[in-house]
Amino acid sequence: MAKKVIYYLNQFFGGIGGEDMADFEPEYRAGEMVGPAMGINAASGDDCEGIGTIICGDNFFGTHEEEARAFIAKVIEEEQPDILVAGPAFNAGRYGFACAGACSVAHEAGIIPVSGMYEENPGLEHCQAFSWVAATANAAAQMRKAIPLMANLVKKLAAGEEVTPEEDSYFAQGRRETVLVEDRGSKRAVDMLLARLNDEEFVTELPMPSFDEVDPAPAIQDLSHATIALVTSGGIVPNGNPDRLQSASAQQWNKYDISSYDELKGDFYTVHGGFDPVYCNEDADRVLPLDALREMEKEGKIGKVYDLMYTTTGTGTAVANSIKFGEEIGKELKEAGVDGVLLTST
Repeated sequence: MAKKVIYYLNQFFGGIGGEDMADFEPEYRAGEMVGPAMGINAASGDDCEGIGTIICGDNFFGTHEEEARAFIAKVIEEEQPDILVAGPAFNAGRYGFACAGACSVAHEAGIIPVSGMYEENPGLEHCQAFSWVAATANAAAQMRKAIPLMANLVKKLAAGEEVTPEEDSYFAQGRRETVLVEDRGSKRAVDMLLARLNDEEFVTELPMPSFDEVDPAPAIQDLSHATIALVTSGGIVPNGNPDRLQSASAQQWNKYDISSYDELKGDFYTVHGGFDPVYCNEDADRVLPLDALREMEKEGKIGKVYDLMYTTTGTGTAVANSIKFGEEIGKELKEAGVDGVLLTST
């Protein structure tokens, strides 16, 4: 008998709409495969049967998580699927968070959760330990490559076949399992040591985690004489976006002279593609509060607002680029004698 599969999609991939429909309340379309669900379902083989698609807006899940999870749990209880497939979310943070939530509900219900994300998607850490998350590219432009990866996982898991991160391109879950091997541990360890000493290739059995730690700077002792700079990943730019800052997956940062401004309202807006920009575009100070800092400057609570503001876009931006931007901006601010930075996001 074919395994029953339910799919979870956001409002965009569910064909409802874009950011304007991000508050879309969850609905279940019984017997209907939508968007990527059609491709994954078709590629999963005869052992899998798609029975419906859940569609929910990213904002709705983020702001009404308990309600969204309850809806998914109710559908699972009524439909009794064997597998839930969420996404792929690529590097979309809110979508990744929602997919992770859907996978969590499936896991709690005792059914198999499958998803697809880019390695830097913040949703990954919320579901990696119990879900099979295919390693996708960072953008939906690579959907054709993501669908076969997820379909392969669905097909193998439905058939009860063994899957491994190396062969099936999913993120390791961090589980330790007992397996029988030919050589005992001491011999394997010595073999690895000899290979390392001889500059030969080997694969460790226990990869060590890598953590990026940054020591905090000393506290500013006297704010009344301090120069404070404004830096944001909220995509705040002058009207017209003169330097063409990308709305996602930023490849650059920009700086603008704000020495003659008391506020950003009316002259600046956001190009950030990862949130509803309406309220920010009404008043860019809601993301980058120049108006509040000017008041503190006039009241003597801070010494001075630095003449330049720095901006980039956070959504989808690779960690490597983020580190590079931070180093470059930080170097400029340090050389300019800036004492502190107010760093804002969305």
